[in-house]
Formats: sequence, C-alpha cells, structure tokens
Amino acid sequence: MMTSGPVAQGLRLIPFRGLRYVPERVGSLAAVTSPPYDVVVRPDGLHHLECADPHNIVRLILPQADTARDRHRQAAATLGRWLADGVIAPDPEPVLYVYEQSDGEILQRGLIGALALSPAEDGVVLPHEDVMDDVVADRAELMRTTGAHLEPLLLTYRGDAGEPAGAAAVIERTAARAPLLATTTEDGFRHRLWAVTDPADRAEAEADLARRQALIADGHHRWATYLRLQREETAPGPWDYGLVLLVDTVRHPLRVRAIHRLLRGLPLSRALKALHGLFRVERIDGPLPRALEALAGAAAEGNAFLLAGDGGFHLVDRPDPALLTRTVRADRPEAWRTLDATVLHAALLDEVWDVPDAPEHIGYIHDTAAAVEQAERLGATAVLMHPVREEVVRDLARQGVTMPRKSTSFGPKPATGLVMRSLALD
Repeated sequence: MMTSGPVAQGLRLIPFRGLRYVPERVGSLAAVTSPPYDVVVRPDGLHHLECADPHNIVRLILPQADTARDRHRQAAATLGRWLADGVIAPDPEPVLYVYEQSDGEILQRGLIGALALSPAEDGVVLPHEDVMDDVVADRAELMRTTGAHLEPLLLTYRGDAGEPAGAAAVIERTAARAPLLATTTEDGFRHRLWAVTDPADRAEAEADLARRQALIADGHHRWATYLRLQREETAPGPWDYGLVLLVDTVRHPLRVRAIHRLLRGLPLSRALKALHGLFRVERIDGPLPRALEALAGAAAEGNAFLLAGDGGFHLVDRPDPALLTRTVRADRPEAWRTLDATVLHAALLDEVWDVPDAPEHIGYIHDTAAAVEQAERLGATAVLMHPVREEVVRDLARQGVTMPRKSTSFGPKPATGLVMRSLALD
C-alpha cells in the first residue's frame, strides 16, 4: 500500500537547459503552442494548429507521415532544422522555471524542472490511471528518435498552508519579477515563464520538494514512457529524469473535468436498445449545458452518463444492482467499484455493448461539444461523463489502485511549446 504522508525520499527536481522558441523567428509565441498531444482534436484541431504557424509545436508532437517510423524521423529532422535555423534555442544555463497560467478565473503557478524518475511502488510519484501499451510504445519511439522531452507532464503535490515557504515562497518571489516570456493563447489563457537562477532559491525549492509526494494529474502515458526509456539505459544519465510541471494544489487547486468516450462503431439507437431493463433511460431536452446540469444532478445520486449522437441527449442512470454484481470486480475498494468509469468499462462497454477498448472502436475526447459533434457526424454514440473529485483520485492512488484509463482530465494543462528539454544538453 502506498504511503499517505510525507515520503522518506521525496521529489528530486533539478535544473535543465530549456529549449525555447526565439520570439523574433516566429509569428507569435501563442501561434506555435499547442495543447498536449492527446488533447488535440483530430483532424480539425491538428489542421488548425498546423496552419497557425509553420513552426507550430504540433509538427513535433504529432508529426504526419505514412508510417510510425517516418513520423518519428520527420519530427527529429524538423527539430534539428529548427535548432540549426535558430527558430528554437537552448537557454544559456540550467535553471528551474516558474510557470503561470491565468484566465481571469483561475491562477495556477508551478515549477518546471527535470524530475528524478521512480517506480510507483516507491510511493514518490503516484499514477492513478492505467495506460495503453501501443501509446507508450509510440511516445517512446518519438522521444528516443528526437532525443527530447517535448511536453511537461502535469504533477500535483500538497504543500503547507499558511504563509508561503519553501517552493511556494520561491515561486512567489520569482513571479514578482519580469518574466522571460508572456503570451495569451486563443483559449484566453495568459502564460508567463520565469527562470529561477539564484542557487539559494533553487536549493530552498529542492529541499521543500524532497519532503513531498506527487500525483500524476496529466501525462500517465508519457510518465510510463519515461520509465520505459530509463529501463533501456545501462548507465545513469539524462534518461533518469523527466520533464514535469509541479503544482501545489493547496495553493492552486486544479480543475477536474471528465474525458468523454466516442464509440465509433455503435449507433446510438442500438446503444439505447441494449440498455432496456438494465439502466433507467430518460430523454433530456437540450441545449448541451442544460443536459449536463441534468447529468450532474443524477451523478450526485449514483452512476450516471449522458448519451448523444442523434441530435438529442439521453440520461442513463440507476444501473441494475445485479448487473454491477456480475460485472464489477469485488476485490477493489468501494470508491473504485462505484466510479462511473469503472461501471462504464466493466458493465457497459465489456458486457452490455461489447465494445473493445481499442483506438479503432473508442475515442477519448476532452471537449464535450466536440464529442457530441463527432458522434452526430459519424452516426456513433458519445458517452459524456461527470468528473471525479481530486481527493477521490488521490486517495485511490495512495492505496496503489489505478483507475480505468482516461478517467479524469486535470487542468489547466501546461501549453506545449513554451519550454522543452533536450537530453543531449544534460
């Protein structure tokens, strides 16, 4: 079982020489950024980003070619060309970075650095979701071929309440200075980045983090990729560290949103017919925000889902207890057995609908409206989910229990493209 308190050997975050876009060589910093690779809605969102600027980071994280090998080689060649042309350049010395995101409602600050890797059983970095082997293999080949970490993972930890001290104090002091960069992306978020250059500040932050335990909020596949590539190395080196953003959620609570499912080969009419006698099904009038309110109300009482794909919405709740007894594993904690994602995968996808958990059958979409639109366009079924509370996620992770993959979406996620890590520079 994982530890629930401070860990004997905590987080070890070290400076690195960040790779950053040279502002004078691109149209704008906002135009070259992207959401994380798995949040980009394809193909429309991918095309939009590619057209935003010829140097948009999406050409590195989601390169386009006929084969996986060609995609990864293309990304490596593109990165090499941009470095040679001065579009991207390394910072002069290794530093930690303070990173801030704000949109008028939320202010999030954290530290970006290279974090020492550790397996889950050490209780230092806690995963909470399963991963898909094919995605890990693809990300591993991309990182190996480019020799770079192109996107920071989002990790959270629980700092101390009260006056800022340790890492929190360093972040606040640093954010009072002029930033290295500032830009506002089209989603309305303002991004600012600072370098922590004072050795005393770095030492203060590192000593504080050495007492902490982190939860992977976003980036399970990339963390699994870091560990896989580390195992391939025969000697200590740069692959023993991974690029992360660490956020103290005592000071900066994250938004927790759901990740929705697109069942590509399942028409909504067939999905609804199969639910007869197993769930209560109620048609809900739109628009989408009103339907989501109905989902939130039902989710407060038990498992609930919102199905879409025929121009309307259908609230699915009150599962048959006998179905749950038959399909949900009994050897897991109650909090895990009652998760919506658990019931969805064990009872609905595996048993009622018989939908394989493979990319050609299930798409995982963060944007609610995009999930509905794609289901209606494809004649498919969108399963809209209600988010899980962060404390439930953290409690299960501390017990060493992983949730079904793509159970949560923590945010705001760091923008990809503001700072990268080249392993050749470490």
